[in-house]
Amino acid sequence: MRTWGPSVALAAALLVPASILPAPAVAGARTGGPAVRVGRLPAGAPPCPNVPAPAIRPPKPPPAADPAARAVGGAALATAGLVLPPVAPAPPAVTATSWVVADLDSGAVLGGCGPHEYGVPASVQKLLLAATMLPRLDPDREVTVTDEDLAIEPGSSAVGLAAGGRYRIETIWLGLLLKSGNEAANALARLGGGPDGTAGGIRAMNEEARRLGARQTHAFTPSGLDGPGQFTSAYDLALIARACFADPAFRRYTATRTAEVPAQPALREKAFQIQNDNMLLDHYPGAIGGKTGFTDLARHTYVGAAERGGQRLVVTLLGAEIPTQRGWQQGAALLDWGFGLPRDAAVGRLVRPGELDRVAAAPTGAASALAGGAGLGGAGSAATGAWPGTGPSVAVGVVLVAGGAVLLGRRRRHAAALAAMPPRAAVPGAKMPEDD
Repeated sequence: MRTWGPSVALAAALLVPASILPAPAVAGARTGGPAVRVGRLPAGAPPCPNVPAPAIRPPKPPPAADPAARAVGGAALATAGLVLPPVAPAPPAVTATSWVVADLDSGAVLGGCGPHEYGVPASVQKLLLAATMLPRLDPDREVTVTDEDLAIEPGSSAVGLAAGGRYRIETIWLGLLLKSGNEAANALARLGGGPDGTAGGIRAMNEEARRLGARQTHAFTPSGLDGPGQFTSAYDLALIARACFADPAFRRYTATRTAEVPAQPALREKAFQIQNDNMLLDHYPGAIGGKTGFTDLARHTYVGAAERGGQRLVVTLLGAEIPTQRGWQQGAALLDWGFGLPRDAAVGRLVRPGELDRVAAAPTGAASALAGGAGLGGAGSAATGAWPGTGPSVAVGVVLVAGGAVLLGRRRRHAAALAAMPPRAAVPGAKMPEDD
Protein backbone atom coordinates (compact mmCIF):
# COMPACT_ATOMS: atom_id res chain seq x y z
CA MET A 1 0.00 0.00 0.00
CA ARG A 2 1.18 3.49 -0.76
CA THR A 3 2.51 5.54 2.12
CA TRP A 4 2.67 9.31 2.18
CA GLY A 5 6.20 10.66 2.26
CA PRO A 6 7.60 13.84 3.79
CA SER A 7 7.04 15.83 0.62
CA VAL A 8 3.31 15.14 0.63
CA ALA A 9 3.03 15.89 4.33
CA LEU A 10 4.81 19.18 3.77
CA ALA A 11 2.53 20.04 0.88
CA ALA A 12 -0.51 19.32 3.03
CA ALA A 13 0.86 21.48 5.81
CA LEU A 14 1.42 24.35 3.41
CA LEU A 15 -2.24 24.18 2.44
CA VAL A 16 -3.30 25.04 6.00
CA PRO A 17 -4.13 28.74 6.25
CA ALA A 18 -2.10 30.44 8.95
CA SER A 19 -5.31 31.81 10.44
CA ILE A 20 -6.39 28.37 11.70
CA LEU A 21 -3.20 27.46 13.53
CA PRO A 22 -3.47 27.31 17.34
CA ALA A 23 -3.68 30.65 19.07
CA PRO A 24 -1.07 31.76 21.63
CA ALA A 25 -1.20 30.03 24.99
CA VAL A 26 -4.00 31.15 27.26
CA ALA A 27 -2.68 32.89 30.31
CA GLY A 28 -3.30 30.91 33.44
CA ALA A 29 -4.47 27.82 31.55
CA ARG A 30 -4.05 24.65 33.56
CA THR A 31 -4.06 21.00 32.73
CA GLY A 32 -5.80 18.34 34.71
CA GLY A 33 -8.63 15.86 34.72
CA PRO A 34 -8.78 12.15 33.96
CA ALA A 35 -5.59 10.81 32.41
CA VAL A 36 -7.10 9.43 29.22
CA ARG A 37 -5.26 11.64 26.76
CA VAL A 38 -2.62 9.93 24.63
CA GLY A 39 -1.34 12.73 22.40
CA ARG A 40 1.54 15.04 23.17
CA LEU A 41 1.42 18.77 22.84
CA PRO A 42 3.54 20.02 19.93
CA ALA A 43 6.06 22.73 20.70
CA GLY A 44 4.28 26.02 21.33
CA ALA A 45 0.77 24.53 21.42
CA PRO A 46 -1.37 25.92 24.25
CA PRO A 47 -2.71 23.48 26.83
CA CYS A 48 -6.43 23.06 27.32
CA PRO A 49 -7.93 25.22 30.10
CA ASN A 50 -9.00 22.29 32.25
CA VAL A 51 -10.00 22.75 35.84
CA PRO A 52 -8.02 20.26 37.97
CA ALA A 53 -10.09 17.20 38.74
CA PRO A 54 -9.54 13.86 40.49
CA ALA A 55 -7.07 11.59 38.69
CA ILE A 56 -9.16 8.80 37.17
CA ARG A 57 -7.13 6.33 35.15
CA PRO A 58 -8.50 3.56 32.93
CA PRO A 59 -7.18 0.02 33.43
CA LYS A 60 -5.21 0.41 30.21
CA PRO A 61 -4.69 3.52 28.07
CA PRO A 62 -6.11 3.56 24.55
CA PRO A 63 -3.71 2.97 21.67
CA ALA A 64 -1.87 5.83 20.04
CA ALA A 65 -4.02 7.42 17.35
CA ASP A 66 -3.13 7.00 13.70
CA PRO A 67 -1.65 10.34 12.50
CA ALA A 68 -4.05 10.35 9.56
CA ALA A 69 -7.05 9.89 11.87
CA ARG A 70 -5.86 12.80 14.02
CA ALA A 71 -5.81 15.09 10.96
CA VAL A 72 -9.34 14.32 9.74
CA GLY A 73 -11.11 17.65 9.33
CA GLY A 74 -7.94 19.73 9.16
CA ALA A 75 -4.33 19.62 10.25
CA ALA A 76 -4.91 22.16 13.02
CA LEU A 77 -7.12 19.61 14.79
CA ALA A 78 -4.22 17.16 15.24
CA THR A 79 -3.30 18.41 18.69
CA ALA A 80 -3.80 17.27 22.25
CA GLY A 81 -4.02 20.91 23.24
CA LEU A 82 -6.23 23.89 22.56
CA VAL A 83 -7.05 24.97 19.00
CA LEU A 84 -8.79 28.33 18.52
CA PRO A 85 -9.57 30.75 15.71
CA PRO A 86 -7.36 33.85 15.57
CA VAL A 87 -8.08 36.52 18.20
CA ALA A 88 -10.74 34.31 19.78
CA PRO A 89 -11.29 34.88 23.49
CA ALA A 90 -10.15 32.19 25.87
CA PRO A 91 -12.80 29.47 26.22
CA PRO A 92 -14.26 28.76 29.66
CA ALA A 93 -12.28 26.46 31.92
CA VAL A 94 -14.07 23.11 32.15
CA THR A 95 -13.11 19.74 33.58
CA ALA A 96 -13.66 17.84 30.31
CA THR A 97 -10.45 16.29 29.02
CA SER A 98 -11.52 16.94 25.41
CA TRP A 99 -14.23 18.93 23.66
CA VAL A 100 -15.35 20.37 20.33
CA VAL A 101 -17.74 23.15 19.35
CA ALA A 102 -19.01 22.94 15.76
CA ASP A 103 -21.65 24.42 13.48
CA LEU A 104 -24.35 21.84 12.68
CA ASP A 105 -25.20 23.45 9.34
CA SER A 106 -21.92 24.59 7.79
CA GLY A 107 -19.84 21.86 9.42
CA ALA A 108 -17.26 24.39 10.64
CA VAL A 109 -15.32 23.35 13.74
CA LEU A 110 -15.13 26.54 15.80
CA GLY A 111 -12.62 25.31 18.33
CA GLY A 112 -11.68 22.44 20.55
CA CYS A 113 -9.45 20.84 23.12
CA GLY A 114 -7.77 17.63 21.95
CA PRO A 115 -10.46 17.10 19.25
CA HIS A 116 -9.05 13.74 18.16
CA GLU A 117 -7.93 12.45 21.55
CA TYR A 118 -9.45 9.12 22.53
CA GLY A 119 -12.15 9.06 25.17
CA VAL A 120 -14.77 6.64 26.47
CA PRO A 121 -18.32 7.53 25.35
CA ALA A 122 -20.73 6.23 28.01
CA SER A 123 -24.33 6.89 26.95
CA VAL A 124 -23.58 9.53 24.33
CA GLN A 125 -22.88 6.41 22.26
CA LYS A 126 -26.65 6.10 22.01
CA LEU A 127 -26.42 8.87 19.40
CA LEU A 128 -24.50 6.50 17.13
CA LEU A 129 -27.25 3.94 17.69
CA ALA A 130 -29.81 6.58 16.70
CA ALA A 131 -27.90 7.63 13.59
CA THR A 132 -27.71 3.97 12.56
CA MET A 133 -31.18 2.69 13.39
CA LEU A 134 -33.57 5.61 12.88
CA PRO A 135 -33.62 5.08 9.08
CA ARG A 136 -34.08 1.31 9.54
CA LEU A 137 -36.98 1.09 11.99
CA ASP A 138 -40.63 2.04 11.46
CA PRO A 139 -41.60 4.17 14.50
CA ASP A 140 -45.22 2.96 14.34
CA ARG A 141 -44.32 -0.71 14.45
CA GLU A 142 -45.31 -2.47 17.67
CA VAL A 143 -42.71 -4.86 19.05
CA THR A 144 -42.20 -7.12 22.05
CA VAL A 145 -39.41 -6.44 24.56
CA THR A 146 -37.49 -9.58 25.51
CA ASP A 147 -35.60 -10.83 28.53
CA GLU A 148 -32.42 -10.44 26.46
CA ASP A 149 -33.14 -6.71 26.10
CA LEU A 150 -33.39 -6.36 29.87
CA ALA A 151 -30.00 -8.01 30.48
CA ILE A 152 -28.25 -4.78 31.50
CA GLU A 153 -25.74 -3.94 34.19
CA PRO A 154 -27.47 -3.74 37.60
CA GLY A 155 -27.93 -0.15 38.68
CA SER A 156 -27.43 1.28 35.20
CA SER A 157 -30.01 3.58 33.62
CA ALA A 158 -33.26 2.03 32.45
CA VAL A 159 -36.63 3.23 31.24
CA GLY A 160 -38.65 0.54 32.95
CA LEU A 161 -39.76 -1.48 29.94
CA ALA A 162 -41.20 -4.87 30.84
CA ALA A 163 -40.15 -8.20 29.36
CA GLY A 164 -43.02 -9.42 27.24
CA GLY A 165 -44.44 -5.89 26.96
CA ARG A 166 -45.65 -4.57 23.61
CA TYR A 167 -44.45 -1.07 22.70
CA ARG A 168 -44.32 1.12 19.62
CA ILE A 169 -40.76 1.66 18.44
CA GLU A 170 -41.30 5.39 18.87
CA THR A 171 -41.90 4.80 22.59
CA ILE A 172 -38.61 2.90 22.79
CA TRP A 173 -36.80 5.76 21.05
CA LEU A 174 -38.20 8.19 23.60
CA GLY A 175 -37.07 5.90 26.40
CA LEU A 176 -33.60 5.82 24.89
CA LEU A 177 -33.17 9.55 24.37
CA LEU A 178 -35.07 10.93 27.36
CA LYS A 179 -34.08 8.46 30.09
CA SER A 180 -30.99 6.88 28.51
CA GLY A 181 -32.59 3.46 28.83
CA ASN A 182 -30.02 0.73 28.34
CA GLU A 183 -32.74 -1.87 27.79
CA ALA A 184 -34.15 0.41 25.08
CA ALA A 185 -30.72 0.48 23.42
CA ASN A 186 -30.53 -3.32 23.47
CA ALA A 187 -34.01 -3.61 21.96
CA LEU A 188 -33.33 -1.12 19.16
CA ALA A 189 -29.98 -2.72 18.29
CA ARG A 190 -31.63 -6.14 18.20
CA LEU A 191 -34.56 -4.97 16.11
CA GLY A 192 -32.34 -3.17 13.61
CA GLY A 193 -29.60 -5.79 13.54
CA GLY A 194 -31.24 -8.18 11.12
CA PRO A 195 -30.78 -11.95 11.45
CA ASP A 196 -27.84 -11.48 13.83
CA GLY A 197 -29.88 -9.46 16.30
CA THR A 198 -27.93 -7.31 18.75
CA ALA A 199 -24.56 -8.39 17.33
CA GLY A 200 -25.76 -7.30 13.90
CA GLY A 201 -26.89 -3.99 15.35
CA ILE A 202 -23.49 -3.29 16.88
CA ARG A 203 -21.81 -4.22 13.62
CA ALA A 204 -24.11 -1.79 11.80
CA MET A 205 -23.19 0.94 14.29
CA ASN A 206 -19.50 0.50 13.55
CA GLU A 207 -20.18 0.52 9.82
CA GLU A 208 -22.16 3.76 10.22
CA ALA A 209 -19.35 5.32 12.24
CA ARG A 210 -16.95 4.53 9.42
CA ARG A 211 -19.33 5.94 6.80
CA LEU A 212 -19.68 9.17 8.75
CA GLY A 213 -15.89 9.53 8.97
CA ALA A 214 -15.78 8.79 12.71
CA ARG A 215 -12.65 6.69 12.39
CA GLN A 216 -11.74 6.88 16.08
CA THR A 217 -15.07 5.44 17.18
CA HIS A 218 -15.64 1.78 17.93
CA ALA A 219 -18.78 0.42 19.61
CA PHE A 220 -18.76 -2.69 21.76
CA THR A 221 -22.18 -2.20 23.36
CA PRO A 222 -25.23 -0.46 21.84
CA SER A 223 -25.91 1.48 25.05
CA GLY A 224 -22.46 2.88 25.78
CA LEU A 225 -21.98 0.72 28.87
CA ASP A 226 -18.23 0.14 29.03
CA GLY A 227 -16.69 -2.71 27.08
CA PRO A 228 -13.26 -3.69 25.77
CA GLY A 229 -12.08 -1.64 22.82
CA GLN A 230 -14.89 0.94 23.04
CA PHE A 231 -13.74 4.48 22.28
CA THR A 232 -14.64 7.70 20.53
CA SER A 233 -13.38 11.29 20.25
CA ALA A 234 -14.95 14.72 20.65
CA TYR A 235 -14.59 15.27 16.90
CA ASP A 236 -16.25 11.95 16.07
CA LEU A 237 -19.14 12.75 18.39
CA ALA A 238 -19.67 16.02 16.51
CA LEU A 239 -19.89 14.05 13.23
CA ILE A 240 -22.39 11.64 14.79
CA ALA A 241 -24.45 14.43 16.35
CA ARG A 242 -24.61 16.25 13.01
CA ALA A 243 -26.02 13.12 11.39
CA CYS A 244 -28.59 12.79 14.18
CA PHE A 245 -29.78 16.39 14.02
CA ALA A 246 -30.23 16.06 10.26
CA ASP A 247 -33.04 13.57 11.01
CA PRO A 248 -36.43 15.21 11.77
CA ALA A 249 -37.51 12.30 13.99
CA PHE A 250 -34.38 12.63 16.10
CA ARG A 251 -34.88 16.37 16.48
CA ARG A 252 -38.42 15.76 17.70
CA TYR A 253 -37.46 12.98 20.12
CA THR A 254 -34.45 14.73 21.64
CA ALA A 255 -36.43 17.94 22.27
CA THR A 256 -39.34 16.12 23.96
CA ARG A 257 -39.67 17.10 27.62
CA THR A 258 -42.01 14.36 28.84
CA ALA A 259 -43.54 11.20 27.40
CA GLU A 260 -45.76 8.38 28.60
CA VAL A 261 -44.83 4.72 28.54
CA PRO A 262 -48.14 2.89 28.00
CA ALA A 263 -49.66 0.37 30.39
CA GLN A 264 -49.22 -3.35 29.80
CA PRO A 265 -52.50 -4.85 31.02
CA ALA A 266 -51.45 -8.43 30.29
CA LEU A 267 -48.46 -7.94 32.58
CA ARG A 268 -50.35 -5.81 35.14
CA GLU A 269 -47.97 -2.94 34.44
CA LYS A 270 -49.38 0.60 34.76
CA ALA A 271 -48.57 3.48 32.45
CA PHE A 272 -45.96 5.93 33.69
CA GLN A 273 -44.36 9.20 32.65
CA ILE A 274 -40.72 9.79 31.81
CA GLN A 275 -38.89 13.14 31.77
CA ASN A 276 -35.94 14.28 29.67
CA ASP A 277 -32.66 14.11 31.62
CA ASN A 278 -31.00 16.76 29.45
CA MET A 279 -31.28 19.85 31.65
CA LEU A 280 -30.00 22.07 28.83
CA LEU A 281 -33.55 22.04 27.43
CA ASP A 282 -34.92 23.68 30.57
CA HIS A 283 -32.11 26.09 31.35
CA TYR A 284 -30.51 27.21 28.07
CA PRO A 285 -32.43 29.51 25.69
CA GLY A 286 -32.52 28.00 22.22
CA ALA A 287 -31.57 24.47 23.33
CA ILE A 288 -32.65 21.88 20.76
CA GLY A 289 -31.47 18.63 22.34
CA GLY A 290 -28.54 16.42 23.19
CA LYS A 291 -27.51 13.50 25.36
CA THR A 292 -25.94 12.93 28.77
CA GLY A 293 -23.62 10.10 29.74
CA PHE A 294 -21.74 8.61 32.66
CA THR A 295 -19.87 5.45 33.56
CA ASP A 296 -17.15 4.90 36.14
CA LEU A 297 -14.57 4.63 33.36
CA ALA A 298 -15.86 7.32 30.99
CA ARG A 299 -16.74 9.80 33.75
CA HIS A 300 -19.20 12.43 32.53
CA THR A 301 -19.78 12.84 28.81
CA TYR A 302 -22.14 15.23 27.06
CA VAL A 303 -23.49 16.31 23.69
CA GLY A 304 -25.73 19.37 23.47
CA ALA A 305 -27.03 21.62 20.71
CA ALA A 306 -28.69 25.02 20.58
CA GLU A 307 -29.83 27.63 18.08
CA ARG A 308 -29.24 31.37 18.34
CA GLY A 309 -29.67 34.02 15.66
CA GLY A 310 -30.18 31.41 12.96
CA GLN A 311 -26.98 29.56 13.86
CA ARG A 312 -27.04 26.02 15.26
CA LEU A 313 -24.05 24.87 17.30
CA VAL A 314 -23.23 21.54 18.88
CA VAL A 315 -20.84 20.91 21.76
CA THR A 316 -19.32 17.52 22.59
CA LEU A 317 -17.25 16.79 25.66
CA LEU A 318 -15.60 13.73 27.17
CA GLY A 319 -14.04 12.81 30.50
CA ALA A 320 -15.56 15.55 32.64
CA GLU A 321 -15.77 15.70 36.41
CA ILE A 322 -18.52 17.64 38.15
CA PRO A 323 -17.17 19.23 41.33
CA THR A 324 -19.08 22.45 40.56
CA GLN A 325 -20.71 22.04 37.13
CA ARG A 326 -22.57 19.17 35.55
CA GLY A 327 -21.84 18.08 32.01
CA TRP A 328 -24.67 20.12 30.50
CA GLN A 329 -23.51 23.24 32.35
CA GLN A 330 -19.99 22.85 30.99
CA GLY A 331 -21.55 22.34 27.56
CA ALA A 332 -23.65 25.49 27.99
CA ALA A 333 -20.57 27.54 28.84
CA LEU A 334 -18.80 26.30 25.70
CA LEU A 335 -21.90 27.01 23.58
CA ASP A 336 -21.93 30.58 24.89
CA TRP A 337 -18.28 30.87 23.87
CA GLY A 338 -19.04 29.51 20.40
CA PHE A 339 -22.00 31.82 19.80
CA GLY A 340 -19.75 34.74 20.71
CA LEU A 341 -17.34 34.05 17.83
CA PRO A 342 -17.61 35.61 14.36
CA ARG A 343 -19.75 33.61 11.95
CA ASP A 344 -16.76 32.77 9.76
CA ALA A 345 -14.57 31.52 12.63
CA ALA A 346 -13.17 28.03 12.04
CA VAL A 347 -10.22 25.82 12.86
CA GLY A 348 -11.36 22.82 10.83
CA ARG A 349 -14.46 21.19 9.46
CA LEU A 350 -16.68 18.16 9.88
CA VAL A 351 -16.17 15.79 6.97
CA ARG A 352 -19.21 14.64 5.04
CA PRO A 353 -20.60 11.07 5.19
CA GLY A 354 -18.64 8.82 2.83
CA GLU A 355 -16.04 11.49 2.10
CA LEU A 356 -13.05 9.61 3.48
CA ASP A 357 -13.98 6.46 1.58
CA ARG A 358 -14.30 8.41 -1.65
CA VAL A 359 -10.86 9.92 -1.12
CA ALA A 360 -9.31 6.52 -0.44
CA ALA A 361 -10.93 5.00 -3.53
CA ALA A 362 -9.95 7.85 -5.85
CA PRO A 363 -6.80 7.81 -8.02
CA THR A 364 -3.46 9.00 -6.64
CA GLY A 365 -3.53 12.64 -5.73
CA ALA A 366 -7.25 12.79 -5.01
CA ALA A 367 -6.56 13.61 -1.37
CA SER A 368 -4.68 16.73 -2.43
CA ALA A 369 -7.56 17.64 -4.71
CA LEU A 370 -9.95 17.24 -1.81
CA ALA A 371 -7.79 19.45 0.35
CA GLY A 372 -7.82 22.09 -2.34
CA GLY A 373 -11.59 21.79 -2.60
CA ALA A 374 -11.92 22.65 1.06
CA GLY A 375 -10.38 26.06 0.59
CA LEU A 376 -11.56 29.56 1.26
CA GLY A 377 -14.53 29.54 -1.10
CA GLY A 378 -15.28 29.19 -4.77
CA ALA A 379 -16.53 26.20 -6.66
CA GLY A 380 -14.46 23.75 -4.66
CA SER A 381 -16.01 24.62 -1.33
CA ALA A 382 -19.06 22.40 -1.72
CA ALA A 383 -17.53 19.75 0.51
CA THR A 384 -18.25 21.92 3.53
CA GLY A 385 -21.83 22.75 2.56
CA ALA A 386 -24.89 22.42 4.75
CA TRP A 387 -26.89 19.24 5.09
CA PRO A 388 -29.96 19.21 2.83
CA GLY A 389 -32.75 21.21 4.45
CA THR A 390 -30.73 22.34 7.45
CA GLY A 391 -29.55 25.81 6.50
CA PRO A 392 -27.27 27.86 4.27
CA SER A 393 -23.91 26.63 3.08
CA VAL A 394 -20.88 28.34 4.58
CA ALA A 395 -17.45 27.79 3.07
CA VAL A 396 -14.86 26.93 5.73
CA GLY A 397 -11.16 27.69 5.25
CA VAL A 398 -9.62 24.42 6.29
CA VAL A 399 -8.10 21.34 4.79
CA LEU A 400 -8.44 17.58 5.09
CA VAL A 401 -4.82 16.46 4.85
CA ALA A 402 -3.86 13.56 2.64
CA GLY A 403 -4.53 10.84 5.16
CA GLY A 404 -7.42 8.74 3.90
CA ALA A 405 -5.24 6.15 2.21
CA VAL A 406 -3.00 5.76 5.24
CA LEU A 407 -5.94 5.53 7.61
CA LEU A 408 -7.60 2.69 5.74
CA GLY A 409 -4.39 0.69 5.63
CA ARG A 410 -3.95 0.95 9.39
CA ARG A 411 -7.58 0.50 10.39
CA ARG A 412 -7.37 -3.24 10.92
CA ARG A 413 -4.29 -3.02 13.13
CA HIS A 414 -5.95 -0.20 15.04
CA ALA A 415 -9.18 -2.16 15.58
CA ALA A 416 -7.20 -5.16 16.77
CA ALA A 417 -5.46 -3.01 19.35
CA LEU A 418 -8.78 -1.65 20.57
CA ALA A 419 -10.31 -5.10 20.83
CA ALA A 420 -7.42 -6.24 23.00
CA MET A 421 -8.39 -3.83 25.74
CA PRO A 422 -9.62 -5.51 28.94
CA PRO A 423 -13.12 -4.89 30.34
CA ARG A 424 -13.49 -1.83 32.53
CA ALA A 425 -12.59 -1.78 36.16
CA ALA A 426 -14.98 0.15 38.35
CA VAL A 427 -13.64 3.43 39.68
CA PRO A 428 -15.35 4.95 42.69
CA GLY A 429 -17.15 8.18 41.90
CA ALA A 430 -20.24 10.01 42.98
CA LYS A 431 -23.17 9.98 40.58
CA MET A 432 -25.71 12.70 39.96
CA PRO A 433 -29.26 12.50 38.57
CA GLU A 434 -28.09 12.81 34.94
CA ASP A 435 -25.84 9.76 35.24
CA ASP A 436 -26.16 6.56 33.24
